[in-house]
Amino acid sequence: MNHYKPPYTLTSKIVNLISQISEEMTKVAMNEKHIITPKLRKISRIKTLSGTLEIEGNFLGEDKITAILEGKRVLGTYQEVIEVQSAINAYRAFETYRPYEMEDLLEAHRRMMENILRTPGQFRRVNVGVGNSQGVSHVAPPYDRVPELMGQLFDWLKTSDEHPLIKSSVFHYEFEFIHPFSDGNGRIGRLWQSVILYHWRKPFVAIPTESIIRDHQKSYYDAIEASTEQAESTPFIEFMLNVILESIKSSVKSSVKSSVNTEDNILLYLKDHPEATMREIAEYLDLSIRAIEKQMAKLKKEKRLKRVGSARKGHWEISDEV
Repeated sequence: MNHYKPPYTLTSKIVNLISQISEEMTKVAMNEKHIITPKLRKISRIKTLSGTLEIEGNFLGEDKITAILEGKRVLGTYQEVIEVQSAINAYRAFETYRPYEMEDLLEAHRRMMENILRTPGQFRRVNVGVGNSQGVSHVAPPYDRVPELMGQLFDWLKTSDEHPLIKSSVFHYEFEFIHPFSDGNGRIGRLWQSVILYHWRKPFVAIPTESIIRDHQKSYYDAIEASTEQAESTPFIEFMLNVILESIKSSVKSSVKSSVNTEDNILLYLKDHPEATMREIAEYLDLSIRAIEKQMAKLKKEKRLKRVGSARKGHWEISDEV
C-alpha cells in the first residue's frame, strides 16, 4: 500500500529552529511546575481563545472572555458571545483529544461551531474558494474528495516518523489547504496543531501559540499562500516553528513573572543554577542588574542566601527551602 506523503523540504532554517525549540523546551522542563500551574493555565487559555478568535474577526478580547468563563454577562453581539462560548467548549476538551483520530477532530469542530453552523462536526458538502484581500487565493479540493484527503492526511500523521514539530506544522497547512469544513477551518487547524504538540510535550497545554499567530497574522496568511504557490508546506513550517519558539520563550518569562515575588524568583532560579552570575539572573528574569543586586543584597542580609567561594569560581547557597 502506498502511503500519501505531503510535500515539504527540510531546510537548514527548519533544522536550526528545531534545535532552538529543543533548547527552550529543556528550560521549560526545568521550570515545568511553575509553568503548568492552574493560574498560568487559565491565563494561557484566555490568551489562546482571544488570539484564535481575533484572527477570525472576533474582538471581544481577553477581559470579556475572562468574564464569560466566570459566568458573567458581557456586552457584545450574539454572534461574538456564541463564538466565545463555543471556543471555550472546544478547548475545554483539549487534553482529551486524540491527535491521530479523525473522529476527535470532528468532535472538536462540532464543539467549536455548535450554534454557529447547521452541520457542525461534518465535512462540507459544497465547493469553496478561500479568499484574501485580492479575491479568491485558493480553490479548495472538491467536496467529494474531502473524506479521502482527510483520511490520507491522518494516515500520514499516524504513520510518519517525522519530528512532531514538523508533523504538526505540515498537518496544519495541509488541513487549511483541504479546507474540509464550510467554516471554522482556521480555528480547528490551529487547535489541532496545539493538540499534536501537547501529546509531544505536556507543557504545550500552557503555551498559547494561537496568540502569537494572532500577533503575526499577516505573516501567517502569507506563509499559507507561499506554501500553496510552491506546492509544498516548507514556508509554513518555517513560519510556525518561529511562532512556537516565540511562544515558548514568552511562556517561560510569564511563568517567572507570575511567581510570588522577585526574591522567590531569584531563589528558584539559583536552586537550579547555583553558579549563575548577576547578569544571567537578570537576563532570565528580564530585569536590570541593579534590581537583581538590590534583591540579592536583601536576601543575604536576611541570611536566606550566601555566597560560597570566590566571586569568579564560587556558587550560591540557599539557606531555606524554596
